[in-house]
Amino acid sequence: MITHHFKAISHQALVPGPRLLVLGAVHGNETAGTRGILRVLQEIDAGTLPLVAGSVTFVPITNPLAYELGQRAGERNLNRNLGPCAEPQEFEDHIANWLCPLMARHDLLLDLHSFQAVGRAFVMVGPENNASTLEPFAFADAEVALALRLGVTRFVDGWLSTYARGVERRRAAIDNVTSRAQQLDTDPRYGIGTTEYMRSVGGYALTLECGQHDDPQAPEVAYRAIINTLAHLGHIDAPQPAAVTGIEALRIFDVIDKAHEADAFSRPWSSFDPLRAGDLIGTRHDGTPVHAHGNGYILFPNAKAGVGHEWFYLAKANPRQLVRN
Repeated sequence: MITHHFKAISHQALVPGPRLLVLGAVHGNETAGTRGILRVLQEIDAGTLPLVAGSVTFVPITNPLAYELGQRAGERNLNRNLGPCAEPQEFEDHIANWLCPLMARHDLLLDLHSFQAVGRAFVMVGPENNASTLEPFAFADAEVALALRLGVTRFVDGWLSTYARGVERRRAAIDNVTSRAQQLDTDPRYGIGTTEYMRSVGGYALTLECGQHDDPQAPEVAYRAIINTLAHLGHIDAPQPAAVTGIEALRIFDVIDKAHEADAFSRPWSSFDPLRAGDLIGTRHDGTPVHAHGNGYILFPNAKAGVGHEWFYLAKANPRQLVRN
């Protein structure tokens, strides 16, 4: 019997204002956000960080099963194929049925994560304003304005469109989708996580990757991002954080799955390692080389990826003009 429960802590000021939601431990082994949130909650409870406007809801541990296990997922990846589920099967389906209505009651989301490989913190932003069927959006300026104040200088977009192409390729490679895992992995909604769902219900959202899982500075990155967000939105009586400068903006454009357990990287890659056209990224189990087709960067290389799951991503310089306001 599953005995875990879900916990959210909300604070409401007397003066109306934005409704902010902050999540930690969407993946159970990513605890920087949890620690940053708990530090902020201590200051609010102590009276040293009073809210003067709006409301803030904190979820320090979004996936309690994965958190207890100390691993990325409980029964599946919560941050993929996220949405209300009429017939819950995995534990993460139950989380979704609690979490999605919670997101819909807020105006914006800050989702705090960390990553496996060594590297510096970065923020994942949504698309530019558009009226497409994939991810229509109208709050790009507000989203980028907040992203510029989180304290990081590396920005990445292109997530959902990349996933859509990856799922098409994945579906074409499977002759007959039979298992529950295959159904999830080949669902067109596979790329929808917390931020994508938040945008789909009329809000805006950012994913902050606070650093490597075990980096002792990652919780400080999470804490500072929360404080800057509260100041930027007017939740606390603090100066407006300055927008960062010297931005490195990248766009994800492809995702490559692991096809066999013996697929192997040519070297221990780290996120944002540069690639030149022709560089050997890895070798398939049958000896087929995997080369970079152009100049760019490798993101989220995962030597431990399961068969049929994301092995690595490719990114390139982003042509987007980031708004500074």
